[in-house]
Amino acid sequence: MRKFSAVMMCILLFGSLLAACGGKEKAADNTKNEGNKATNNASAGGNTSTDAAAPEDIADKKITLKIHYPLPDETTLKATEDDKIARFQKKYPNVTIVKDDWRYSVDEIGVKMASNEAPTFYNTWATEASLLIERGWVADITDLWNNWEYKDEINPVIQQQFIRDGKVYGVTQNGYITSTVVNKKLLADKGVEAPSLDWTWDDMLNTAKASADAKKGISGIAPMGKGNESGWNWTNFLFEAGGEIQSNENGKVTAVFNSEAGVKALDFYKKLRWEAEAIPQDWALGWSDAVGSFQQGRTAMVIAGAFDVINAALNEGGMKPEDVVAYPMPAAEKGGKHYGILGGNYLVINPNSTKDEQEMAFRYITFDYFSDDALKAVEDTIAARKADNKYYIPNPMEYFSWDSEYGKKVEAIQAKYDNVYKYDPQLFTLLEGKIEAQYNTQDYYATMSNVVQESFSKKGTDSKSQLDVAAKYVQETFFDKVAQK
Repeated sequence: MRKFSAVMMCILLFGSLLAACGGKEKAADNTKNEGNKATNNASAGGNTSTDAAAPEDIADKKITLKIHYPLPDETTLKATEDDKIARFQKKYPNVTIVKDDWRYSVDEIGVKMASNEAPTFYNTWATEASLLIERGWVADITDLWNNWEYKDEINPVIQQQFIRDGKVYGVTQNGYITSTVVNKKLLADKGVEAPSLDWTWDDMLNTAKASADAKKGISGIAPMGKGNESGWNWTNFLFEAGGEIQSNENGKVTAVFNSEAGVKALDFYKKLRWEAEAIPQDWALGWSDAVGSFQQGRTAMVIAGAFDVINAALNEGGMKPEDVVAYPMPAAEKGGKHYGILGGNYLVINPNSTKDEQEMAFRYITFDYFSDDALKAVEDTIAARKADNKYYIPNPMEYFSWDSEYGKKVEAIQAKYDNVYKYDPQLFTLLEGKIEAQYNTQDYYATMSNVVQESFSKKGTDSKSQLDVAAKYVQETFFDKVAQK
C-alpha cells in the first residue's frame, strides 16, 4: 500500500554521428583535387544536395523534469536522491531538475492531471494500474522499454502489474508480499514461545492472546483499524481462506468477497477482538500508527511489508535484529497457503509531458538500475548506516531477481557487513504472493475498513450480513461502472 537507462539509444545515435562524420571526410578527400569545393561550401555554411541534417541528440536538448522526490523528513532517502540527481546532471547537464514531493492520491490524481500539475513522473501502487491506464493518466512507454538493454533482467513477478496487452505503462521499483512481523523479545519476556514460521490462524490467535497485556497497554497484535489500510490488512485473511475480491467474466466485474471464505476471515478478526482480547484498546490505527506501535514495543505483531516495519523497529525503535522476525502470513489451516497480498511501488510517466521529457524521465528512472554506481550506492549506504550505528534492511523483493548476476553482486556486498539485517531463509520458501484486484481496489478497501471498524466496535455482528451489505454497495457504486477496454 503503501525508483532504468536507454543506453542502446545513445549508442545508436552516437554511431550514426560517427558514420555521418566519416562520410563527410571521405567526400572531402574525393573533391580535394577540384579546389576543395565541397569543403569550402561546408565551411561557409552552405549545403550540398547530398548533405543530411544529423538528428539532434536528446542529451543536447534543454529539458526540465519535475521528479518524484522524498518527503522533507525522509532524510536518508533525500540524501540518496540528491546524489542521484548530481550524477544524472553530470551526464545530462542540459537537464533541469525540479523536486516535487507530492504523494500519489486516488482523490488527487485526476485534478493533478486536469490542471497539468502532476510531476513528469510519479510513484504509484500496484492496485492503481487499471485505473491509471484506462483514464489515460500514464504514458505508454513500450518503445522506451523495448529499446532498454535491461528489460529482460527485471523481476517479472512485480513488473507484470503494469503491463497490459503487451504494452508497458510503468517501471517497478520494488515489491512486497504482506507479512506479519513479530517482536520475539516481547514474546520471550511474557514467557510465550514463538510459533513456527509455518504457522496457522490458530497459532496467531493463541500467540496474540498470550502476549497481550492490557494493563500495560500492550496488544498481542495491532491490525490496522482505520483508513484503506484496514481493508488491506483484512484482505490477506480473505485470500488465506480461499476467497477473492472480485471476479471478471465476459467483461463484467462482480464482487465476490461476501463468500463463505469472507465470512470465515471476518469471524477470525472478531476472535482476535472479542475472544482473545488481543488488539489495542484504541484499535483505530492507521498504517503509521500500527507500525509505530510495533516500533515502540507496544504490540507483539503487526501486518505490513516486512521492510518498513523492521526498518522502523531497528533504526528508530532501537530494537535488535534478533528480536524482530519477519513471518509469512499465517495459513488458515495446517498445510494451507501462506497468502499475502503482492503489491509494490512503481514509477509512471505523465502522458501530458513531451516525448523528449518522457524519454529523459525514463532515463532518470532507470539511471541506476543494474549499474556499478548503484552497487557503489548500496555499499556506501550500508557503510554510512554502520557509521551511524544503524542497520541496513534489504527489501525482500527488489526490481531485480536475487538469483540474477546483479542480485548476487548485491548479496556479496551485503555479506561484507555485520549491520545488514538477515531474514530467516525459511521465510522465502513459505511466502505466497497474491495479486490485488485490478478494479476499484482502493474503493473496496475503504468499504471493508468500515466493516472492520463495525466488527471491532460492536460485539455479535453477523459477518454474512455485513459482507452482503458491503458487496452490494461496492457492486452498485463502483464495479457496475467499470468500463473495460
